[in-house]
Amino acid sequence: MPRMGRSLFSSTLLPLLLVALMSLGLMSWAWTAPDCTIADSSLLPNLSYYIPFCSLAPGLHIFASCSNVKDLAQTLTAVPQDIEALCLQGTVPILSTDAFPHFSSLRLLRLQLGTIRVTSGAFQRLEQLQHLSFEHHAPCCLSLFLSPDALEPLRFLKSLSFQGYCLNNSQNIQLPMKLSHLTLRHSCLIDLQELQGLFPNLVPDSSPTASPRPWSPFLEMLDLSGNLQLSQVGVRALHGLQLHSLRLDGTPLSALTLPDSGLLHLDSLSLVGTGIEKLPVNVTKYFELRALDLGRNQIQNIEDEDLSSCHSLELLSFHANGLQFLPTRFLSALPQLQRLNLSMNKLGPTLVLPEGLVSSNLRVLDLSHNELSVLPCGAFSFLPRLQELWLSGNNISNISSESLKGLRWLKTLDLSWNQIKVLNPGWLSFLPALTSLNLLGTLLERILGKQLQGPQKLSHLQLGSLNTLEIYPPWPPALLSLEAWAEGYIQFSIPRGEPFLFLENLTLQTHNMLLVPNNITVHFPSLRHLTLRGCNPHIFSSRQSLGFFPELPVLEHLHFWSTHNGPEDLHLSGMPRLRVLELGDLDFLLDSSPVKLEVLLKELPSLQVLALSNLNLGNLSVSSFTNLGLLRLLLLNSEWALGLDSSLQELIPQMPQYVYFSDVTFACQCESSWVAPWAIRAPNTFVYGLEKSICMANASDYLRTPLLSFLSDHCPYDAGLQAFLCSFTLALLLTVLTLLGCPRWLWLHHLRTLFRTWWWKLGGRGPRSQFRYDVFLSYCAQDQAWVLEKLVPALEKPPPAGEGLRLCLPERDFGAGQDRMDAMAASMESSRATLCVLSRQALSSPWCNLELRLATYFLVAKPGTTRLLLLSLEPIDWRQLRSYHRLTRWLQKKDYFNLPQSRVEWNDFCEQLRRRLRNAGQERDDQGL
Repeated sequence: MPRMGRSLFSSTLLPLLLVALMSLGLMSWAWTAPDCTIADSSLLPNLSYYIPFCSLAPGLHIFASCSNVKDLAQTLTAVPQDIEALCLQGTVPILSTDAFPHFSSLRLLRLQLGTIRVTSGAFQRLEQLQHLSFEHHAPCCLSLFLSPDALEPLRFLKSLSFQGYCLNNSQNIQLPMKLSHLTLRHSCLIDLQELQGLFPNLVPDSSPTASPRPWSPFLEMLDLSGNLQLSQVGVRALHGLQLHSLRLDGTPLSALTLPDSGLLHLDSLSLVGTGIEKLPVNVTKYFELRALDLGRNQIQNIEDEDLSSCHSLELLSFHANGLQFLPTRFLSALPQLQRLNLSMNKLGPTLVLPEGLVSSNLRVLDLSHNELSVLPCGAFSFLPRLQELWLSGNNISNISSESLKGLRWLKTLDLSWNQIKVLNPGWLSFLPALTSLNLLGTLLERILGKQLQGPQKLSHLQLGSLNTLEIYPPWPPALLSLEAWAEGYIQFSIPRGEPFLFLENLTLQTHNMLLVPNNITVHFPSLRHLTLRGCNPHIFSSRQSLGFFPELPVLEHLHFWSTHNGPEDLHLSGMPRLRVLELGDLDFLLDSSPVKLEVLLKELPSLQVLALSNLNLGNLSVSSFTNLGLLRLLLLNSEWALGLDSSLQELIPQMPQYVYFSDVTFACQCESSWVAPWAIRAPNTFVYGLEKSICMANASDYLRTPLLSFLSDHCPYDAGLQAFLCSFTLALLLTVLTLLGCPRWLWLHHLRTLFRTWWWKLGGRGPRSQFRYDVFLSYCAQDQAWVLEKLVPALEKPPPAGEGLRLCLPERDFGAGQDRMDAMAASMESSRATLCVLSRQALSSPWCNLELRLATYFLVAKPGTTRLLLLSLEPIDWRQLRSYHRLTRWLQKKDYFNLPQSRVEWNDFCEQLRRRLRNAGQERDDQGL
């Protein structure tokens, strides 16, 4: 081949190869991340109930949680770069330099990666990171090596945690300036002095090379819990460390000598589960502690002299210590005490309060689970400032106003899980400031509104009975939240139909809901959050005699789990603002009929989150999700033999941002063959749960066939499309090779010019494209009369009556003797848009199929610059189209047109079609700039 021919061959062949590679590459952009969960927890707060993910810091919602990580770089390619939290679990021995190159917005990073070595620069580009945690939850400790300067890029790091790791081989780790929380839990610390070698700038002047920490007067929290080898605290171990809070939970300290450790300004000390038997008097006195937590220890006796050094305490906890009595001078020796936790001790059956149990500062008192049976009159009268009283889990059967006398500032009263059977009128008369009352788990069977009179600000009410519960008005005037449950039924007796005017949150758990009289309607004009568990679906019936919630105008969140045989009578109407809907049926296997989603969801235009569990959904089709254009999250949980109809492909451009399949068993059917390619190529949707899903061929199939394996083996998808792309690319290459042997170099020069123009446009340097036609029109011979007599005049009609579009018709505009294949490709390339007129005759026409193939190729090869519009003259089952035509992920819903029936005016239809063609041309022109 001559030199000129070889150069022309290179300049022509390379762009062709680039086109082919780009067209194929566009089809492999994956949004299904294997072993990863990606979600926005703000959409569904209890999302962790359905799918697993790690705990998040407050205020963080967009996260990715990945397991079985072995190749970190490969895992991160499938994770969105704008996430706020990232949790990784697996085996990664080394974090190399720039391990997280594209996550500049990351705020939280949790790593469970086994034995690991962190090199310098591993966390560069994570300038916004605030929480970093290395976690290992097995009993033994793993080795972790952290480079001394590994944390330097993390200028805004607030919390650093090591759990289950030994840092024996690490030294001189420089802590970030903003760090306030440091955790070494379940580590292998023997002496606190080891911290000076690990973190030299933790303690000022601990070494000649250490730099002081003038930027922070305190390390807010140091957590050393679970260090089983840390039996003693060394002398002067942390000399000069200014610490606010120290946690030593689960550490078997045989001798607590913290005053000799050199700590300064310690305010809070937690010694939960350390096995101590006496109050650490020396520690409390030396530091003048404000908070001391001694829960789950063995302090069964407290002497008066033990309290002499506790005068500065504001919070004291003796939770689960086995205390049987309190010393005589208990509260009088604690003048600053505000919160006292005495739960899970043995102070009952009669609450005997010692002489001098007087405190003008105590705000919170917890006496839960103390075997109390009797509350003496005026038991709390010497606690005038008490705001919270917790008496849950005792044996109290009777409570009177005299027992609560003197608590005029009490706001929260918890009497749940007691033996209370009757509430005497006026028992709340001495609690004018009460806002929250908990009576769950009692033996009450009837609640009268007059029994709750007294507090004018009661806003949160919880009522519960082990059998049945009847509720009578009047309701508390300021009620905002109501929770009621009973095993048998809950009956609302409303003789005058009084509304819950200000109620915003309602939770009901029972088998049956009764309304007496049944012709009364209850109104909830302010209800925003409704939770129903176990209730009969009839409460949402369209029949007035059965419906309990006729209209909920501002409801935003509905959580409904029924224990009845299918929600056939469920009718969700009158909820125009509903954003989150969770539906579940606990008895779905008891011969329940399939749920018709198209009927259930047809009146919920604002729905953004849909979570469905155990509903026997059967076969889902496009009609199931009509009018759900705002849906952002779809979750299907615990479904059996679920089928996904091929018509759902029409929804691909409008699919929700997140689609989750949790514990779903699919039906083995080839109608779902589109699912696998969609799940790994959907550009706007993250799909979770398909890679582990199974399918059932029939009721007796227990082989647990993996869904994706069945689809790939029995239902090849897009074979025609892939063959078309490969054959078309090969045909182009063969054409180029043929042209190389042609003496007429004008054709080759023209082809080279076209590719040079394309390359300029790709780099943004080319001039504005000029198109010969506005629309290339594709149709079959049987439809030619209608196209020429009605469609063409309507589109070519000159302004102002029409748009004056320039149409390309093969019979009219192709040159005589010109090769039709070449003319068709050139005309489509020089048209702003391609309009395919579809009918049953067109689908059987070889030329129409070829034109549609070529238009599909341009749509795939040049997304964003090529527009394909489909006009169907009659109802067509899209499943009849060949697989290479069903590229709905590239098409938008507004690109489909159906010929209007008699109820739609022809002129209106033509105007809509002309507007879309004009917009398509403008979009393509803009892309060509």
